Amino acid sequence: MASLADRVVPDQLLFYCRPGFEADVATEVAERVERLGWQGRAEFIEQGGFACFVVDDERPANELHRQLKFEQLVFARQSLVALAPMGLNRDDRMSPILAQVMTSGWSFESIWHETPDTNEGKALAGLIKALTRPLESALRKRGALRRKAGGRRLHLFWMDGDFVQLGMSFPGNRSELPGGIRRLRFPSAAPSRSTLKLEEAWHEFIPRDEWSVRLAEGMQAADLGAAPGGWTWQLVARGMHVFAIDNGPMKGDLMATGMVEHLREDGFVWEPPYRLDWLVCDIVDKPARVTAMVQRWLIRRWCREAVFNLKLPMKRRWEEVDRCLVLLGEALENAGIRTELRCRHLYHDREEVTVHVRLLD
Repeated sequence: MASLADRVVPDQLLFYCRPGFEADVATEVAERVERLGWQGRAEFIEQGGFACFVVDDERPANELHRQLKFEQLVFARQSLVALAPMGLNRDDRMSPILAQVMTSGWSFESIWHETPDTNEGKALAGLIKALTRPLESALRKRGALRRKAGGRRLHLFWMDGDFVQLGMSFPGNRSELPGGIRRLRFPSAAPSRSTLKLEEAWHEFIPRDEWSVRLAEGMQAADLGAAPGGWTWQLVARGMHVFAIDNGPMKGDLMATGMVEHLREDGFVWEPPYRLDWLVCDIVDKPARVTAMVQRWLIRRWCREAVFNLKLPMKRRWEEVDRCLVLLGEALENAGIRTELRCRHLYHDREEVTVHVRLLD
């Protein structure tokens, strides 16, 4: 390992994202960092699938990473402390990587090779496979890759075959999914692929060991904007009884289950006959209008938990999401309602984000 005087100190954070959302990650991170009292600049390449925040002051980026909680970020799929990216020689890609790792003084328990979520990134699979074992062997011999290193993980983010950036992640403040992507298999019986958005939301927001209690058979739910039934299908598959609210038709065999009551009504004005366990909503409308509707449900305690999507504008997407979340949070607080509130741009989302709210009282 390098001596303390010779070590390279990481001066930036690296975030993965859906290609096309680099500016949104950069804007969100820059605002959150400013609120924390740090100085720096956000950098990204359009359609690159990642963004960086370079710290200007002399504090190491590790400290900022601890303060910037991954679970609070909306548009980032992964959050890493990172070193400066490196250009590589095709004749010897390993030596510069080994040198930077050793100079950093980093130690870790595992190594993940990752690429942007692009066709160009997927084309690097062969190169990564060829480098994986030799690199692990070399780092293990040098003591950097070892059994007990606090759960730390080294990430090699390959932007192309000649360009890589090294990052470090830490348990409790990262995604545990390669590339930050949760890939789910589409259930063939579901009426639409939108079903995966609700399934991913449950994985993202509800601990797996709580599913039997919070997603239990016999619960009551409402699906606003239900047609053709992708989200209703998920609820029924968990054994819930569902009010499916939509003027459009429901597809598939959902109605034959006897667990769905399809009401051809406006989801924005419909009111449940009694308190439900779940509200889910994937209505295509302005984010502010959807947020206001869900706010009414929560303040009147018509449900215990809610998952809903906000369709994003073409520009200033982070600003719109932040505005909706702040207004919702303030309204619930002013009403004296304690909640858990999280928001994430999920892998199966497109031009939308998914919000989860749970009443704690």
